[in-house]
Parts: sequence; C-alpha cells; structure tokens
Amino acid sequence: MKQLKDILYKVSIEAVKGSTYVEVADLILDSRNAKSGSLFVALKGAQVDGHQYIDKAVEKGVLVVICEKLPEEITEGVTYIEVNDSHKALALMADNFYDHPSEKLKLIGVTGTNGKTTTATLSHQLFTQLGYNVGLISTVKILIGKKEFTATHTTPDAITINRYLHQMVEEGCEFCFMEVSSHGIEQKRTEGLTFSGGIFTNLSHDHLDYHKTFAAYRDVKKKFFDQLPKNAFALTNADDKNGMFMLQNTPARKKTYALSNIADYQVKILERQLGGMLLTINQKEIWVKLIGTFNASNILAIYATAIELGMDETEVLLQLSTLESVSGRFEYIVSPNELTVIVDYAHTPDALENVLKTIEDIRTRNEQVITVVGCGGDRDKTKRPLMGKIAAEMSDQVVFTSDNPRFEDPHQILNDIEAGVEAQHTRKTITIEDRRQAIKAAIKMANRNDIILIAGKGHETYQDINGVKHDFDDMQIAKEIIELLRK
Repeated sequence: MKQLKDILYKVSIEAVKGSTYVEVADLILDSRNAKSGSLFVALKGAQVDGHQYIDKAVEKGVLVVICEKLPEEITEGVTYIEVNDSHKALALMADNFYDHPSEKLKLIGVTGTNGKTTTATLSHQLFTQLGYNVGLISTVKILIGKKEFTATHTTPDAITINRYLHQMVEEGCEFCFMEVSSHGIEQKRTEGLTFSGGIFTNLSHDHLDYHKTFAAYRDVKKKFFDQLPKNAFALTNADDKNGMFMLQNTPARKKTYALSNIADYQVKILERQLGGMLLTINQKEIWVKLIGTFNASNILAIYATAIELGMDETEVLLQLSTLESVSGRFEYIVSPNELTVIVDYAHTPDALENVLKTIEDIRTRNEQVITVVGCGGDRDKTKRPLMGKIAAEMSDQVVFTSDNPRFEDPHQILNDIEAGVEAQHTRKTITIEDRRQAIKAAIKMANRNDIILIAGKGHETYQDINGVKHDFDDMQIAKEIIELLRK
C-alpha cells in the first residue's frame, strides 16, 4: 500500500478532484482487473481508449482514476487526477509505486531492429556465468535469476516492467538486460527508468505500419539515447549508417563497436562453420558457437558492454566462447539423412537477407537452399514484397506460406509477398498457405545435404489466426515430418 501523494511524485498534474491522501493497493490499466483500493490509469491506445472504462473501474471499487479528460459524472469518494499525458504519468507512478527499482541495479537497454533478443539474452547468460544474479526482460521470456516468466510484449507496460524490476531487486539481482522496442519508447513505457547503459544494434525496414516513415522510426530510437543519464554508457554499432546519429545528443559516455569501420571495439571473422566462428575481438582470438556476420556484431556488443560495466576482459572472453544460441535464432538440426533444417525469427527484409547470407557463407555449393517464409498479418505491409524478392533471389527454391495472419486474409498477404518476386525467379517459387504443409513440401523437395530455412516465427510456439493462437512450433513440426517421412 502506498499513499497517492507519494505515487504522484514528478507527475505533471492539470487538475485534482478529491483527496490525494488515499491508500493505493495496486496500479491497473485494465478495468477488468479492478478491485477495492486500485488506481486505474485511462490510456488512449491505437484501438482502445481507457477513458471509456472509467465507470466500470469505479463500480469495481477503484479509489483513484488518472485520466487526460475528467468524466462528466464524478463519483463521490473517488479521487480523479487529470494529467496531460497518461502514458508518461503511468511510467512515473509505476516507478514511484515500486520504490524506483531501476536505481537499485544496473539496467541495460538494448534497442534496434534486429539482434535485440540475442544481445539481451546472451548478456544475461554471460553475466550469470560470471557469477552474478541477473534479470532479463525480452521478447522470448522474462528471467529473474533462474526463475522464468512468460513474455507477452518485447517491452511490457510500465507497471509490468517496474514490478519485475522490483522483484529482481528483492531477489538480489545486480544487473538487468532489457529489450527496448520503438513502440515501448514511443508509448513512454520506459519513462522514469534509470538506465546504466544503452546498446544500439542496427536499423532497417520494420514497423512502418505504426511509425509511418523510416525517419520517424529512427528518431524514436534516438530518443532512448537522448534520455540516458551522464553516468551511463551509450554503445552504438558504427557499421550501421544510423549508428552515430543515435549518439548525437546523448549526455552518456559514447562508445562504438564495428566489424568494418574504425571503432572502440572491433571484431574480425577468421573462420566460419555450421558449429560456430573463429573471431578476433580487439586482437584476441576466440571461438564462439554462434554463426553469421550479424552474430559477430552481437557478440562484440555483448563483449563491449561487459567491459564498460567493469568486467575482467580475460574472464569475459573465456565465457563468451561457451554461450549457447538463443531459441529460434539460427537454431538448427541435422536429420538422419543429413538434411539441415534451420529455424530463425527473421521477419524483416534485413534479417532474412542476413540469415541467407550466413547460409551462403557456410554452404559448399553442392546443395540446395530451400526457404519457407511468410509475413505477419495486421503489420507493416510494405516489407512483404521485399521479403519475397530477397527469398527468391537468395534461395534455390522457395515456399511462400502463412505466418501469423491474425485478422488479415492470408491470400492477400501471400499476394503481397509474391508481388516482389522478379520474373526470372518465379519458377523457383510455390505458394502453400497451410504452414505445416509448406514445411512438409520443403522437406519432401530436399535431397541429402540440402539446407532448409524456416523463417519468420523462430521461438514462437503458436500461429495466430483470427484472434486464436493455435499450437505451432516450426522446429517441432519439422522434426515430426522428418520422422514420419522416414517410416
């Protein structure tokens, strides 16, 4: 329980109706979770306006309502606080309610189009192996030490973030690595948090359904670095054309990493195999279990972060060589007939191109590369033809299929993808809407030693169709089909 007046610290208030000397039991966004003593924050979202549910929340016992517009009817005994920005107010109140947990550990934010999950997850793995109690907030899962919780968003709402950070502090965590999405920054979910460092991975075509223009998408990412404190570090990928842009106005300590350009931290790839890479990091040789140029960049970012946080270089290099790949990120199996099946989360044009380039680097040219790929529904439509173009250009055969169509017509999504295929590559492609049948077709097409890439869903264990999440795990399905075809 906390006093409302204490929860409102630093919140910009327009008007107050009622008393601020009220005991608050919890903060909520969903009126269905309301109970006696709750504080309800009415958020204006893209599809739902929380102001429509104020009366329902009050009926269930809410004692405090935070809103951008006071309701016409005021209920006696309930305190109404009018604010200019409910999203920002929520973030500040959550930080206050949970006793500023981000100040009590070292919170590192990772932002960029691709590589956020790998960088955050492997950083958690590294620091755990270095002997620290560590937290993780990622797309795949949330970890408090070794305790695992299900993730629902790349960057959760401000209440959830602060609740987990508070639990981390209670459990003795010293560090937390957190994915910071453009949606999370734009919707002010990270306002009020104290970051000890920020990492920029890269920027490519994604989320233009939400941000509308690439410049707007880029500028939102930059906001995260602009808000870092002076005693934090800002680490950017100098190989990305937007890398130095991120650092222009940050008050934080500026650091760079790169494969191709001069930077504070540098890496070179000496050797590539399916089982890993031989690298030099700042002139020191290291073998890692991950593969791909993009993963060399991720490994370097992790190394640089550890050094910036004061870790011993020799110990960091030793532990980097033991890191295991993240679920659904270039995860592969080799079947009994030596067919290689790779499952990867690549769901943007840049990510798909990177994965196919990685396969190109390790293949012998005596085998086919067969790609199974689709695009999500109710998301950025402009990337669909680009995905089709890249898949067809860089594969020997392609099966276009359904991803998570959500509420969109799968046929239209597939038409959008196919529109990007250039005429000379159309004979390589087939379309099978049913994802299981598409994977089966790819496996049946394949000969000994061929490589099948199943792209787009990675770690996801469901397929979202018309609001229903059906069990679907790309790797598990592939294993089942391989086993069936052997019989």
